[in-house]
Amino acid sequence: MKFLHSMIRVKDIKKSLDFYQNLLGLKIQDKKTLEDCELYFLAEYEGAPEIELTNNFDIPENGYENGNCFGHFAFATENMDEFSKHLKSLGYEFLYEPYELKLKADNGSEKIKKIAFVKDPDGNEIEIIQK
Repeated sequence: MKFLHSMIRVKDIKKSLDFYQNLLGLKIQDKKTLEDCELYFLAEYEGAPEIELTNNFDIPENGYENGNCFGHFAFATENMDEFSKHLKSLGYEFLYEPYELKLKADNGSEKIKKIAFVKDPDGNEIEIIQK
């Protein structure tokens, strides 16, 4: 079994495409137009798991509400400082500024990861993890 994609509904497809393409570097892999919506499938490269942005033609006035079940998407970056500069150059802000997270393995060893969070135009949280 192979994981293919996760779908989220978006209120403003232009803002969402800008965020996912220009900030996170995803590329449109496919686009489908149905009777009631447009579907944009974005991924890092062809064959990678995708995020499907659904642009319904009949959008609720206040957009969509995130329930308490969904947490966040996570993306890796090679360099958090470079990502921070890129984020700010595009006019976005961190939800949670970069910080170090200490993780303890079962064998007692510690691993430190640098992480941060941003929100997409619809309020979905995105975790950024420095490799």
